[in-house]
Amino acid sequence: MNEYQQFLRKMVLNYILGSVLAVAVVGGLLVLTTINASLLQNLRMLGIMLTSFIFMVTVEGLTFNHHIRPIRQAFQTEQPTVEQLEKAYTQLHRFPKLAVSRIMIPHFMGLTIPAVVLVSIGIYTGWVTLPWYYIGIGTAGALMVASMHAFIEFFLTSTTIRPLLLAIKGRLRSLYDRNTLGLEKVYLTVRQKYQLSIFLMGVFPVTLFSLAAQIRLQEMTGINATAYWQWAGMVILVSIVFSLCGALLLARDVEHPINNLYSAMSRVEAGDFNVYAQDYYSDDFSRLILGFNSMVKGLSTRDQRNQQLLDSYFATLAAALDARDPYTAGHSQRVADYAVSIAIRAGLCEYDIDQLRKTALLHDIGKIGVKDSVLLKDGKLTDEEFDQIKKHPEMGESILRQVEPADAMRPYLPGVRSHHERFDGKGYPDGLKGASIPLFGRIIAVADAFDAMTSDRPYRKGMPKEKAISILEEGRGTQWDPQLATIFIDEYRRNQQQEELALPHKESV
Repeated sequence: MNEYQQFLRKMVLNYILGSVLAVAVVGGLLVLTTINASLLQNLRMLGIMLTSFIFMVTVEGLTFNHHIRPIRQAFQTEQPTVEQLEKAYTQLHRFPKLAVSRIMIPHFMGLTIPAVVLVSIGIYTGWVTLPWYYIGIGTAGALMVASMHAFIEFFLTSTTIRPLLLAIKGRLRSLYDRNTLGLEKVYLTVRQKYQLSIFLMGVFPVTLFSLAAQIRLQEMTGINATAYWQWAGMVILVSIVFSLCGALLLARDVEHPINNLYSAMSRVEAGDFNVYAQDYYSDDFSRLILGFNSMVKGLSTRDQRNQQLLDSYFATLAAALDARDPYTAGHSQRVADYAVSIAIRAGLCEYDIDQLRKTALLHDIGKIGVKDSVLLKDGKLTDEEFDQIKKHPEMGESILRQVEPADAMRPYLPGVRSHHERFDGKGYPDGLKGASIPLFGRIIAVADAFDAMTSDRPYRKGMPKEKAISILEEGRGTQWDPQLATIFIDEYRRNQQQEELALPHKESV
């Protein structure tokens, strides 16, 4: 893949740039300019560095090959699987951190161990004339150089991986029609990034200068190493403390608005659009917070309009259904109101109550598929005609399944399908029994039965509400859920005693 080849080229260029800056320039100057040695001595030291460098590149190359393998497999396979693309995507996000580990372990160890061994042999044989403690100073210097190289490599790699991440998403979309890939965890937090960066920038120059100055001063003045490091150690300690404090303060200052936004974003993601991120910043984050709040305001406005359209959609469907039969006009709305009253007394949450209300409005939507000659018949239905009527719960579910997107109507399907099930299992269409009947179906069954019994029909007059309540009492535990039927009956009795109609039907409870 072209993107993969470009990625490899940039990674190699990044490595060369980091090596030149950290190893060749800083490391070379540290060795060649601080030690007053002959040309032959310098050539021998260069030979040792070159040998160590070759060993380091070999070890680090093997490590890089292991790290790049999931990415290579995803891009060199003609049609990679979703798992391969996801693994490559995750590995790319880990790559900046893996770059640091490559520099600090195989790079640093691969360079330092051979150099220490060769220098020790050279000092022992007289081939190299250096004090033994220079090995310790050199090792500390190599650690500083490796840290600088890792620092550079981290940020260069963070930039390099971005085009390849987009390429992976593009392949996932083109091959599998998927648009999303996410990370299960954050591999390096903003706090860690700032703290490590500020610490290195604060401590690295002072420590590197102290190491070089000790060697140079000793050669020029013969200063005692112990006395020098008593002074230099205090300077380095102050630098470390200052860098740690500065890194902590800066990280906290940057992290606070991010956490503020993240907290607000989590609430928006949960569907709460009445939330705004607090804006008390005086830097660029203030503009970011302002933009976020403006976006949430726009989402809130759009959500309110969508909710109004959805409510109108449900009400319109219910009205269209009721308009087919003037004798049942308002039936769906009354059933919805009764069902909401039961749900409130049963302790359902506001979200579930709203879902129940919409379900009740659509509970008879399947009757659209019933012939007028059957639905509007004045007399008693034949068994065959009643069988047609009994199909309306299934037909209603089938109609709602045609609405797109598919998940939009999913919460309402169980209640629409099961509102004619009986608690004793003798209902239809599935013969469900007891608690196996969906809750919305059990609630609507009570509300639907009461309104059907008390409403006028062409072939009969609606019965008195007291008689309908008596039938509900007798049918508790057989036709209707005993607990839900009792809630409805108790509410009716309470309202009768208070001589006011708490339920909205103008002639009902």
